[in-house]
Amino acid sequence: MSVQSASDVPLRDVDGTPPNQTDDINQGALARMAYAFTQWAEKWFPDAFVFVIFAVIVVAIANFATGASPVAVAKGFGNGFWTIIPFTMQMAMVLITGYVLATSPFCTKLIDSLARVPKSSAGAVAWVAFVTMMASYLNYALSLVLGGLLCRALARRTDVRVDYRAAGAAAYLGIGATWALGLSSSAAMLQANPASLPKAISDITGIIPLSETIFLWNSIAMAFVIMVMSVAIAYYSAPKGKHARTAEDMGCDVSAPSEVAERPTRPGEWPEFTPILPILVGILAAGWLVTEFMAKSPLQVIGNLNTYNFVLLMIGMLLHKNIHSFLKAVTKSVPTTAGVLLQFPFYGSVAIMLTSVPGSDGVTLAHHIADLFVSIANGETFPIVIGVYSAILGFLVPSGGGKWIIEAPYVMQAAKDLGTHMGWAVQVYNAAEAIPNLINPFWMLPLLGVLGLKARDIVGFCVTQLVFHIPVVLFLLWILAPRAS
Repeated sequence: MSVQSASDVPLRDVDGTPPNQTDDINQGALARMAYAFTQWAEKWFPDAFVFVIFAVIVVAIANFATGASPVAVAKGFGNGFWTIIPFTMQMAMVLITGYVLATSPFCTKLIDSLARVPKSSAGAVAWVAFVTMMASYLNYALSLVLGGLLCRALARRTDVRVDYRAAGAAAYLGIGATWALGLSSSAAMLQANPASLPKAISDITGIIPLSETIFLWNSIAMAFVIMVMSVAIAYYSAPKGKHARTAEDMGCDVSAPSEVAERPTRPGEWPEFTPILPILVGILAAGWLVTEFMAKSPLQVIGNLNTYNFVLLMIGMLLHKNIHSFLKAVTKSVPTTAGVLLQFPFYGSVAIMLTSVPGSDGVTLAHHIADLFVSIANGETFPIVIGVYSAILGFLVPSGGGKWIIEAPYVMQAAKDLGTHMGWAVQVYNAAEAIPNLINPFWMLPLLGVLGLKARDIVGFCVTQLVFHIPVVLFLLWILAPRAS
């Protein structure tokens, strides 16, 4: 289905007239800022696919600047194209399983109940931000799906005029603000798990327990401040009244799933409609999940994206009560995965071109960037310098765990040499890495698939968050830094 984005429609009031200057003043300073950024984004921000093509070209040129040969750059592009296919399929399954689960009668009622909590349009946007960020502490994929579906449920309300773009941006805050400070933190999980930690890192850092990373009081305090700030910005930047553009204004279909029960029309369709088959499969799934918890730590099981997708898919099948309803939901969810399936492989190429293509001196572009930042850091400035470095590279290589394996040896060696608290060094990486996500279409794609929007529709509100996040997060990384023991 073709979705009309905000940039395709002139920005006008409900009655068709442009908002006047008095209305702009009544919106408040943050709302006017978000409005200005949104106008710019709707005109100038490229499509997410064009964005990743630009990234490929820029990184290729940078490779040539370091003396890399054309053959090496071309090989890096081609060899990298399929490197994140497992992750691509995981994110596609996030969308499918999330949609299947959410369209079940039980979850539809649950999400609709959450959507009835806020009493105002700005409160609705702030509520989405809060729910999404709380969910991201458990699992970033959960925050994307839950946030997107909560936006759709809010858009179905007729008593509150919610700006669909602002709500969509708020639903993205789990990824753009807090995900790496919770149980989804790949870096923290790797450092705490001896079986997964590469020797090149463990020789430098040893095992760093979660109590020294995501459960460090400094980290919890930072996460709390970031969440409160983000919710406040979401509230005060949300357009109100005639300025708010609803899902209907945007041409997005947010209708609730049909609850009409279908029945078999011939004997051969009976297996599709019986609840027996989903129950039997659910029993097998429950048995496997028990073995996982018996063999691994609970945090390791919960933090595994494959386990998350598996559990949601099985629960979704059970809640749909029969195979027919389950398959119907899966079929309807597939179009939302198009952006992920097409664009993620190009990001895989960008990552390999950055981290595996050597220049004339035999050093990769990522290593050059790391050396530059590490060389100017000292014990006092390490959190800020490495925070900036992590944010810049995170914009080009949006992969938490994979990027940490590449960067950790020199980042953590620098932290060790400078006497920095090792667990806090991991959190510096985590907190700063989330910042570029606010304007990076890579992570937006799954959410945009659920919402039926384009990146340029929500990025103006995300930039408003970014303006505050950059100085506040870097300040928190510095002021909350503990002394090394």
